[in-house]
Amino acid sequence: MRIAEIYASLQGEGLLAGTPSTFVRTSGCNLRCVWCDTPFTSWKPQGREMTLPDILSAVEPLAPRHVVVTGGEPMLFDDVVPLCAELRSRGFHVTIETAGSVLPSPGPPRCDLMSISPKLASSTPPADTPGGWARRHEASRRRDDILRTLSASAPYQFKFVVESAADIDEAVRWIDDLGSDIDRGRVLLMPQARTPEELATRAEWLAKECDRLGFRLAERHHLLWFGGRRGT
Repeated sequence: MRIAEIYASLQGEGLLAGTPSTFVRTSGCNLRCVWCDTPFTSWKPQGREMTLPDILSAVEPLAPRHVVVTGGEPMLFDDVVPLCAELRSRGFHVTIETAGSVLPSPGPPRCDLMSISPKLASSTPPADTPGGWARRHEASRRRDDILRTLSASAPYQFKFVVESAADIDEAVRWIDDLGSDIDRGRVLLMPQARTPEELATRAEWLAKECDRLGFRLAERHHLLWFGGRRGT
C-alpha cells in the first residue's frame, strides 16, 4: 500500500470525535474533490510503498488503541482487507474512512466503524480541470450499490460535506434513495470550511438544519484544535 503518513492525534470528526487515534493515511484517490483538504493524497499524491508488517510496526509503538484507516481512498487497495483484519486481531478498534465509491476486490474490510463520506455535486472540480477530472469525478462519485454494501457490513456513519442549502437538499434526497434502513441518527452534516471563521459561521447555520432534519452536526474539531496542519 502507498502510505502518505502514520501519526497519533485526536479524531476530529464524526461520532468518535475527541477519541485518541492513530491515523494510517493511504495515498491515492479515484476522486478529485475541489475542496480536498489532503491534496497530497489525491491531486498530487505523495507517500511510499509499505508492507503490512511495515505498517503494523509503525502503528504498534503509538499509544492509541483506536486506528483510523483513511486517505485518499483506502478502498483502492486490496491490502486494506488483511490490514484491518490484523489490526482488529491485535485488539485495535478500527475505523475506515471512505467516500464509498469503490471497493477492494475481496469486498468490504471488517471494521468497527465504517465512516462513509459520499461526495455531493458541489465537490466536482471545474469543467476545465486538466486530466478530465470533472467528468471522471462526476461519473464515479455516486455508487449507491457500494454505499448499501458498506452500511450493511459494519456499524456506520454517513458524513456529508455541506456548504449550501442545495447541498443539504441533495444529501436528504440521497439518504431517502438509499432507503429506510439508513438510521438518520447516523447521518452527519459537516460544514465545508478552511478557516475557523468559516467553520463557526457555517456550523451555526448547519446546526439548525440538523435539528430540523434529525441529522447530527459534525464539527471539524481538528481545524480548531490544530489549524488543519498536516500530521494532526
